[in-house]
Amino acid sequence: MKRREFIKTTTIAGAALSLPQITFSSSILKSDKKITVLHTNDQHSRIEPFPPTYPNNPNQGGFARRATLIDKIRKEESNVLLLDSGDVFQGTPYFNFFGGELEFKLMSKMGYEASTMGNHEFDNGLEEFKKQLSHARFDFLCSNYDFTNTILEGLTRNYKIINKGGIKIGLFGVGVELAGLVDKKNYLETIYIDPIEIAQDQARMLKKEKKCDLVICLSHIGYKYPNFPDKVCDVKLCQQTSQIDLVLGGHTHTFFKEPEKYINKEGKEVLLNQVGWAGLLLGRIDYLFTQDNQLKDIAFQTIPVKNYTV
Repeated sequence: MKRREFIKTTTIAGAALSLPQITFSSSILKSDKKITVLHTNDQHSRIEPFPPTYPNNPNQGGFARRATLIDKIRKEESNVLLLDSGDVFQGTPYFNFFGGELEFKLMSKMGYEASTMGNHEFDNGLEEFKKQLSHARFDFLCSNYDFTNTILEGLTRNYKIINKGGIKIGLFGVGVELAGLVDKKNYLETIYIDPIEIAQDQARMLKKEKKCDLVICLSHIGYKYPNFPDKVCDVKLCQQTSQIDLVLGGHTHTFFKEPEKYINKEGKEVLLNQVGWAGLLLGRIDYLFTQDNQLKDIAFQTIPVKNYTV
């Protein structure tokens, strides 16, 4: 990576009448290869849009509208990767009645390829989560949760490698510490491992051993905690590891205006992004590569999920 040009595209705002488009610079248009990363976090069972009378983000969000937006992007782009950073569960009566079945079925229809586990995935216990996994046609990546001696043993993965358009993408996930946050009876003998330590191991393996061109961490440990400086967070994850190109965060429900750049322990840039909560926004980050898989440009867009007309 001799050069990395970070290109900001205008964030869509206001009452859009048609689906948004990204206008790239001439260097992007001439790029040989492009990977489009779409991502969500902290959906919290918000199947339907917020009502028009809701004081914040009225008439925004909803799984069906997001599906329409994702389908539109897939028709325009050849290599789309759809990811989530946890807390799919909890927040509406849909979860109370169906226990996560509806969320997983809809995410599967949208073509999600991976998610990490948030703390609310444990709300109904390990047995109920295992039951709902049968409805998920995507992988749960949980590198720092050891499920040995639990009923989830072997049902999640430490990492996943996907090849799209000749670009090799390595994915792994890390979750928040459960003790003090989740009732012990809901996670039982699940062992929590330091996320920074395991992230470094996974990233090194994916980049050095598996020769991945792009390494993405799905994180549910939270953006940062100003009042708790010793607490593990995404900012520390970016700064204290190497070989990670992108961290897609969750847990703190943080609305980023744009992805943030941090310098890792080897002096290289790593990108961090998070798109709030409740499926109000869809994050998009486009990676442009040369023919020999060298990173050329990056573009981003944060797209409100609204009732767009096609």
